[in-house]
Amino acid sequence: MHKPRWKTAGAALLRVTAVWAVSTLTMLALAGLLPDFRLKSDDGDSTTRIAITAASGAGAFGVLSALVWPLLVRALLLMPALVLGLLVFVLNGSMLLLALSLLPDGRGAVEPETAIVVAAVMSAASSATSTFLTVRDDGAYRRRLARLADRRRRRLGEDGGRALPPGTIFLQLDGVGHAVLREALRARDGRAPLMPTVARWVGGGHRMMPWRTDWSSQTGASQLGILHGCNEDVPAFRWYEKETGEVMVSNRPTGAAELQRRAAAGAGHEGLLTVDGASRGNLFTGGADQLALVLSVAARRGRHNRSRSGYFAYFSDPANATRTAVSFLAEVVRELGQSTRAKLRRERPRVKRGGAYPFIRAFATVVERDVVVAAVIGDILSGRTAVYADLVAYDEVAHHSGPRSRDARQVLARLDRSIALIAKVAERAPRGYRIVLLSDHGQSPGATFAGAYGLTLEDLVRAGCGLPVSRRAGRTESGAEARGAEAREAARAALRRPEKDGEGRGTPGRTSDPVVLASGNLGLVSFPDVPGRMTREEIDARHPALLRTLADHPGVGFLLVTSATHGAVVLGRGGAEHHLDTGRTVGTSPLTAFGPGAAAAVRRTAHFSNTPDIMVNSAYHPETGTVHAFEGQIGSHGGLGGEQGHPFLLWPAELSPPLAEGEELVGAERVHTVLRRWLAEASGPQIPQVPDVPQISEPPEETRLNGAATAPFPVVSRVAPNKGR
Repeated sequence: MHKPRWKTAGAALLRVTAVWAVSTLTMLALAGLLPDFRLKSDDGDSTTRIAITAASGAGAFGVLSALVWPLLVRALLLMPALVLGLLVFVLNGSMLLLALSLLPDGRGAVEPETAIVVAAVMSAASSATSTFLTVRDDGAYRRRLARLADRRRRRLGEDGGRALPPGTIFLQLDGVGHAVLREALRARDGRAPLMPTVARWVGGGHRMMPWRTDWSSQTGASQLGILHGCNEDVPAFRWYEKETGEVMVSNRPTGAAELQRRAAAGAGHEGLLTVDGASRGNLFTGGADQLALVLSVAARRGRHNRSRSGYFAYFSDPANATRTAVSFLAEVVRELGQSTRAKLRRERPRVKRGGAYPFIRAFATVVERDVVVAAVIGDILSGRTAVYADLVAYDEVAHHSGPRSRDARQVLARLDRSIALIAKVAERAPRGYRIVLLSDHGQSPGATFAGAYGLTLEDLVRAGCGLPVSRRAGRTESGAEARGAEAREAARAALRRPEKDGEGRGTPGRTSDPVVLASGNLGLVSFPDVPGRMTREEIDARHPALLRTLADHPGVGFLLVTSATHGAVVLGRGGAEHHLDTGRTVGTSPLTAFGPGAAAAVRRTAHFSNTPDIMVNSAYHPETGTVHAFEGQIGSHGGLGGEQGHPFLLWPAELSPPLAEGEELVGAERVHTVLRRWLAEASGPQIPQVPDVPQISEPPEETRLNGAATAPFPVVSRVAPNKGR
């Protein structure tokens, strides 16, 4: 039974009065504590007059916060969220100065730097009071949900007489591997699980399984496949495209936009979220119309770009802005303390965590989390049908602190609280919701390549090519061996080379420095002056020692090249080879240590049009699960080896099983088909149906060099009908 309208209005008036009273008391307390803040005239005032002044100031500040703050935020629409977060205190303090200037007889005065502190404390106090009163008023909460539900039904043309089918929330816990999640769900030494909410789900009505990524085990390839159903021609997080002479980077707005365009063309549809969907905190839209912090549209300008509207809607409440800004600064301080502790304890492995990193971490773990969670809650309250949101906090921290570090475990606990909040709101939503948790990849620990061997991958490549390297790299054993091998091979080649040899494709006389890029423990080497992909034979002709220098290095697991004779070939230490197109091996396959599915994953990438001249996967040590990132990360992903390739999928038991009994879920494109099916089961958005992505078949039983010859076998893969290239 609904309350009379006059009672509803009365309850709202009481809440406003209570918030005003708390703000007034807060202002009075601060005026007594801070020497640069006063609420009385120069001649002095009575206690009653000071109280009236405080009430007037608090009221003026509240009105300005409600009316002026949203306009300020809207005026800053094109400002990055990180910059806006840092300006929150200044803007809030400026409004307090304006409010005090409206008081008669100059009774309110405060120094600008003190105004920032006063405004922050008042906003926090009023926000806490308002939240407390609203939560306790269950009737008001239910009425708000009813209004949202009615508005939703009218928008859909429904009469409100029948229930909506359940919606689906996909929450991506970026970088959380299956093994790490299992550990976080176990109670240890009498203590509760690190993630109690998720632990209850797994112990109750949810199911969980690992899935296996493509060779490129990183968010760009995985999320593109999951949201858009196609990640063809994405060999790594970043790569050099010879056609344009540009480096494509997945987390740049222009790069993400181009990848999304190609994926939509290849899949034949716009994505998983095309009908009544929302994309929050992702690299790509998934075809959604409602966007917040989505990178692929971040470069757009004008009213058609709604990617930033999500965080501006969040920051339009000064209380939200203040709370997040305070948490942002606290996270910066936390990171400085944790990195200092790691140095003092001489923890190994360790990477540099200075510069802008504390602020980048704070943005990922606080600002992006708060905005994304608030946006998802808004989607639930408005009854949206499908939402996909990425929570990136763990991945960012684990890169620099390690996947199982104390720092990363603290982030997992905070993520669980965010999941619990979303689930609690979903219980009172205008429609039912199923919450699916998943990750895009895991992380593998290990010292960096440079930390373990004293030189970078670029140093090693340049040494193998006979090019100058840094003095430090040249003094290492690896660098010296590479330079010596290059000199010996160059001398032998000079004796064999005809005088006209300099005229051929990719031969000396037309050389340029190689482009060496890194994607976690995956390295990419391209020679820009040679159009198209160089063959193994051409690389050997130009740099006779390069391939053996790389393949024989103890920090390298294997190389991928293409041969004019044998097709895609994997090279390993001691002359070992694996011919991917026939399954033939020389010695022990270099892919053996990387486990089942490695050959299929590498073979698929080998036939991408964007695959570089040489792909380098770091060594993997199965006994420790460690790899060596070619960039500054002690928790990395991007290639093969260990837990980075084994993310998780967790779903409510009422949904159909992802696969038949005994099958393995392989590849991000296959995950897309599962999620699309789950949406269809709830009578949700009907995405244009496309053929299911087949699993990539394993190569036939390997044959040794002196064994019987094997016939080439077909490579099973989906060919995009329109590559859009």
